[in-house]
Amino acid sequence: MFGYYFDPTYFLVIIGAILCMGASQMVTSTYRKYSKVRARGGMTGAEAAQRILQMSGIRDVQIQHVRGDLTDHYDPVKKVLRLSDTVYDSRSVAAIGVAAHECGHALQHKEGYFPLKFRSALVPAANIGSKLGLPLVILGLVLGIGFDLPGGGYFSLAQIGIWVFALAVLFQLVTLPVEFNASGRALKMLGSYGVMTDDEVDDCKRVLGAAALTYVAAAASSVLQLLRLLLLAGNRRRDD
Repeated sequence: MFGYYFDPTYFLVIIGAILCMGASQMVTSTYRKYSKVRARGGMTGAEAAQRILQMSGIRDVQIQHVRGDLTDHYDPVKKVLRLSDTVYDSRSVAAIGVAAHECGHALQHKEGYFPLKFRSALVPAANIGSKLGLPLVILGLVLGIGFDLPGGGYFSLAQIGIWVFALAVLFQLVTLPVEFNASGRALKMLGSYGVMTDDEVDDCKRVLGAAALTYVAAAASSVLQLLRLLLLAGNRRRDD
């Protein structure tokens, strides 16, 4: 009875949750610290983004204000760079760093950066994987649903769910080089375009480094969840 209710693999989910919470806390505290430091250039996040885009030869990307806290993102389909309430009109070092990061994505798009193109292509599959992967695995394990293969063998619904969920994990992994590369581009442009002084660029590096940890934590959490599903499916096969 105890074995039925106690699932030791759930510790993998707990570890992933702790990693994500820790990373989220770090980016929040780091951003809050440098959001109080006014950039010497006096530009807002939107003005800094406009300057970076122009000096990068990008003239077909619009800059828009979007509601929310750190909801900043670049839309490669509509070619729109959206900056949040805490970034658009702010003149802080943190805000300009975030705006420059999104400009880094716009530059990736302009240059046809392969990991960005690959990630964009994965979006539909990743959405399906994140929504259906886990439910399919659970149904497969609880109901024992499976399919006989034409050439012999057996393929369970749980295995299908694992492969579907793996698409979401792949998306998280591909996101890492995309985000790190965008931050690297941002820091370089901030300095070379005269938007910030060297010490301010160092401060931005801390902000973007903390933000990058959230992507690392999310990827690690997804991998741990995938490992858990593999262990559960493996235990079910042994029980059968």
